[in-house]
Formats: sequence, structure tokens, C-alpha cells
Amino acid sequence: MDQVVVITGLAQGMGREVAKMLAARGAAIAGFDMDPEGIESLKAELDRVGARHHLVPLDITDRPGILEFRDEVLKRFDRVDTVLSNVGIGFFGPFEEVVLEDALKCLEINVIGAAAIFQAFLPSMRERRAGKLIAMSSLVGQVPFPFESIYSGSKFALEGLVLSLRYEVEPFGIRVALIEPAQVSTTFAAKIHKLPPEGSPYRDRARRFIEKDEELIKTAPDPVKAAEKVAKVVMQDNPRLHNQVDTMSTLFLGLNKYLPRSIRDRILLRHMDIEV
Repeated sequence: MDQVVVITGLAQGMGREVAKMLAARGAAIAGFDMDPEGIESLKAELDRVGARHHLVPLDITDRPGILEFRDEVLKRFDRVDTVLSNVGIGFFGPFEEVVLEDALKCLEINVIGAAAIFQAFLPSMRERRAGKLIAMSSLVGQVPFPFESIYSGSKFALEGLVLSLRYEVEPFGIRVALIEPAQVSTTFAAKIHKLPPEGSPYRDRARRFIEKDEELIKTAPDPVKAAEKVAKVVMQDNPRLHNQVDTMSTLFLGLNKYLPRSIRDRILLRHMDIEV
């Protein structure tokens, strides 16, 4: 595998595992993350397998920094074959109680962050008439979950961005793909789960949602298993547009496609234990 792959948010979790798997298959890895210690330890791991890499600490909201990173990567490797936009943050809470200034950060990172890294490398791919742009979306980018209105909104927007972008770039030989996991057994969800305050009319249902979600996470694919499926998508010359990494996302997306809304809603509310 002689690919040059850019991965954002690769210091920990699934992004890190994908980077290691691709490097073991001969890919050159370029990427960044806000975790400098994670970046340094990943460099050491890639060095041990003799992988080519260019890893830097960088914030996805740093637009000039992204362009500088792009220039460094293209100078070092001459091309980029695949960009995997993996960076993202969660957001949990009843919409009525959401602090919208905090919501802006989620939208900035999850949507504009992906747009920034794609836009940075798109010109070189267009000139070569080859490349892949892959975005880490979510089940909630198609099946909205309660108490995740802002996060779901960011993933709906990301899916819309990629689906629209496809029409523009495919004539230049560039492929796009979405990866839509439901859950991966990491600390991602636990970091955002926070009960509404005492007296909130949403507190009881939010508590039941959190308890059910954390129960489901225990049996979700671990980062290594999920990364194996993500790496497989990255390695394909012509990946499918929609890709799942776990049974739950495949099941819910199938139900979402074929069942009437009233039945889908009933299944979802029972599944997450939040029926009134």
C-alpha cells in the first residue's frame, strides 16, 4: 500500500489505531491533533515500524496552521491520496437548555473543521485528478437522537456537505465517502454526558438516556475493531459513499430507510429507555 494519508485527530482512540494500521501496511501518515504528548508517542510507534510520517500538534480551528501543514505535507510527500477527517467533539443536553455559544464550537469543529482540511488538499487532488475525501460522520447524521440536537445537527450538516461536494469533485477523479458509526467503546460519550440541573423538566429522561447509552457502550466495538473497518475504507480505490463500522448503525440506518416514521420513533424511544 503506497498511499499518503492525512488524518486529523489521530493522537488517541480510533484515529490513532487507523494511523498505526495504515502505517503497518506501508502508508505514509500525515496528521495533527491538539494533544502534543499523544503526537509524540505516536511518532515513536510509527518510527518503530519504519513508517514515513509527518505529525504536528495543531488545532483544527487554526486556518493558517492548516494551510502551513498542507504545504509541509505536499513538500515532503509530493502528493496526498486520502484525507480522513476524523477530528470531532460531542455535545449533549436538552436543546432548550443549550448554551448556543458552546454549540457554535461543536459546529465549528465538526463541520467547518472537515471543510477546512478538505478544502486545503482539494486543489492538489484536482490537479492530479485523483484522491479520496473521507469524513467521520455518525449514525446521528441520519437518525437524530434526543438530547443530541446540536451534535446531530453538526453531523447532518457534515453529511450534506459531503453529499453536495461529491457532485463537484467526482468529474476530477476524486471520490468521497462517509463513515457512520453508532458507538465505539471509548470515553467519547462519557466526556459529554452531563445531567440537566435539578428542577429541569428533562432531567429524568436524560438520566435514563445516559444510563442506557453507557450500557450500550460496554458492548460496542473497541477502537481497534472499529479502526479495522475504517482502514479498509481508506484502502479501497472506490469506497462506498455510506459506510458503517458496527451492527447498531447498520440496523438503525436500515430501519430509518424502510419503516414509517411512527414505528421508527417508537423503536428509538424504547431502545434508549426514554418513553414518557
